[in-house]
Amino acid sequence: MIGRLPTSVTVNGKSYDIRSDFRNILIIFQVMNDEELTAVERIVTIINIFFKDEVPAEEVEDAYKQLLLFINCGVPEPEHKVKKPSLYDWKKDEQIIFSAINKVAGKEVRFEPYMHWWTFMGLFNEIGEGMFNTVISIRSKKAKGQKLDKWEQEFCRNNKDMIDLPKHYTEEEQAQIDALNEILGQL
Repeated sequence: MIGRLPTSVTVNGKSYDIRSDFRNILIIFQVMNDEELTAVERIVTIINIFFKDEVPAEEVEDAYKQLLLFINCGVPEPEHKVKKPSLYDWKKDEQIIFSAINKVAGKEVRFEPYMHWWTFMGLFNEIGEGMFNTVISIRSKKAKGQKLDKWEQEFCRNNKDMIDLPKHYTEEEQAQIDALNEILGQL
């Protein structure tokens, strides 16, 4: 498969055509972070976005695994992966991400009628110096509790909205926050 980009995945021995354009994967990320949907609703929705044909209910678990493998560009996740804090948010950072990718590609990639997710990620992985890299570097230092240089501190003060990432809560955490807000609203 050297040099070929997959447009289908195998689920329990059966081949399924997929929507491999980067835009579909970015929509999947939005659905994955949609706190108004239950976990089951998220999975059903992303399966329907990713697969061109309906996936039988008994195949959904493997279909979901294949979807995640595709998103990870065919590289399996390590079994005991340590969860690291996220340094970027596809929705919040959209403009600086696309600016950086366009710089690498030498063109506006959003004008392309089709671009395979793996091609898009290849461009993403080649992002060099620029605004996105600066923001990620500062977020990384903050996440590790490292001291920021003076220019980074000033950048943070002047660009707080750009640096701070939105917090995504689990369903349980959100329920606790909602209950607390309801109690506080009654005071």
